Amino acid sequence: MKPVSAIITFWENIKIALQALLANKMRTFLTTLGIIIGVLTIVSVASIISGLNKGFAEQISNIGSNILYINRYPWIIMDDWYKYRNRPRITLKEAEFIKSHSQYAEAVAPTTSTSSTLKYMNNSLEDISITGITYEENLVDNFELEEGRYFTPIEIDRKRQVAIIGYEIKEKLFENDDPIGKKIHIGNQKFTVIGVRKKRGKIFGESIDVVVYIPLRTLYAKFGQRRSLQIRVKVKNPDMINDTIEELRFWMRTARALKPSDPDNFSINRQELLLQTYKRLTSGLYIAALGIGTLSLLVGGIGIMNIMLVSVTERRKEIGIRKAIGAKRRTIIAQFLIESSTLCTIGGLIAVILSYFISLLIDKLTPFPASVPLWSVIGGIIFSSFVGIFFGLYPAARAAKMNPIEALRYE
Repeated sequence: MKPVSAIITFWENIKIALQALLANKMRTFLTTLGIIIGVLTIVSVASIISGLNKGFAEQISNIGSNILYINRYPWIIMDDWYKYRNRPRITLKEAEFIKSHSQYAEAVAPTTSTSSTLKYMNNSLEDISITGITYEENLVDNFELEEGRYFTPIEIDRKRQVAIIGYEIKEKLFENDDPIGKKIHIGNQKFTVIGVRKKRGKIFGESIDVVVYIPLRTLYAKFGQRRSLQIRVKVKNPDMINDTIEELRFWMRTARALKPSDPDNFSINRQELLLQTYKRLTSGLYIAALGIGTLSLLVGGIGIMNIMLVSVTERRKEIGIRKAIGAKRRTIIAQFLIESSTLCTIGGLIAVILSYFISLLIDKLTPFPASVPLWSVIGGIIFSSFVGIFFGLYPAARAAKMNPIEALRYE
């Protein structure tokens, strides 16, 4: 019978708590406001970061975990920019040197880009990225075509004026026309479209389908050679990526005739650098949100303690009657702890519901994905209940210690 009796008592205390809270709706709302703001802050930021994590993982997968990038500059500069500004351009000769010497590279694909105007009949597009690639690009990247074909080695070596267009270029420039075999103008140069790349989507909010690909040597011949390359290297064995980095570093230093005392005047970048930087940024955001949320919960908890003390004073007669007819101290403590934890739990539930709608709005109105993780919902509700219990302890103990005779005299 004891467990059944305990359950009945528990539900009775919840009913009493709800009646007390509903009797003072405005006071209840104002009291829970701190809890709502605290939990809302933590859960909302968790939902945004959870969505960003998912989106970032999808976006960064396009970069490739088994691909290394030899660039003139590091992707992320944490120190003085001026130490990098005089670095020499990365050349096609250096890319060919690495290709002929590297034992760990499966494929070496140099690339560079410029921007120009595209024209087809009466349609034109401004400031479009024109990317020069080699035959190896098809080996490094998953270069899938919607229609048409890839460049042949002869077209690349003989600087033919042929082009593969991105999916959005086809939609915007050609509309309903079939682009294959059509002539387009890139700046003042005429090119023949031989292929359309499959739709790829976006990286970091920017479309990667508004691109025109032409042979690298053609880009050099028609748009000038005074531009630095990016060399993409596909690693044969992902488990040996660190060895590959050291090998590439050795051959780049050899190609540039650097002395042992000379610092590297190039950078080898990889996906992991972006992941590490992203984690540092999001962890900082988490800590800031946790700090703001905890402060709000602390303020809310103090407010709840004050209101519960007021409630104890207002209900002295009720407490006196209950103690006079045999209510034990633990029963009185349980009643007020349940009331304070119910108050905080309601605040936590309201915050979780609000954060869900906020995440929906963010997901629909911005390019940033957002989803409420289950752990933040459960954690937010449990933590808010714990705040209620913690800050309700002192008022509950004060109520339990009350002398029933003095309590009954209270008016």
